[in-house]
Amino acid sequence: MNGLPMHIPTLETERLVLRPPRAADWPAFAAMFASDRSSFMGGPLGTRDAWGVFCHCMANWGLFGRGTLFIERKDTGETVGEVDLNDGPLFPETELGWSLFDGHEGRGYATEAAHALREWAYANTSLTTLVSYTHPANLASQAVAQRLGATLDADAPRQDPEDLVWRHPGPAR
Repeated sequence: MNGLPMHIPTLETERLVLRPPRAADWPAFAAMFASDRSSFMGGPLGTRDAWGVFCHCMANWGLFGRGTLFIERKDTGETVGEVDLNDGPLFPETELGWSLFDGHEGRGYATEAAHALREWAYANTSLTTLVSYTHPANLASQAVAQRLGATLDADAPRQDPEDLVWRHPGPAR
């Protein structure tokens, strides 16, 4: 990918729509990053820093042809979180990441959304591997990585020395 213009896909699963970010997503995103929920993602963050992360979500699409999609429930249209393919100088490898807004955990949304985005990435980009970085205390994200079939890769480079690196299975081609 070589800069703008960009195409951001919309993906569907059985229960979810994964769609491009919208300005209307900012308040819930900012609230998540202002809360303790973001402690495993460098937070809590003030408005300025959270805005930088939100803009990173959009910039990745133009710079790398992959980035963040927001997760909506098909049955209610409610936005419940986001899933992303993170790139750039802060990420040694392309990361498959996810986060849910408060009150939406434990329903399989993160696993369902991350699986769909991973399959899209393998089918539509040159990626042949993905990793997920988790804090050692973030047991919920570790469980999502395991449900996705990822395994610990102790030799992988990491952005934070204490991160665990989960290597996802490659494309099933």
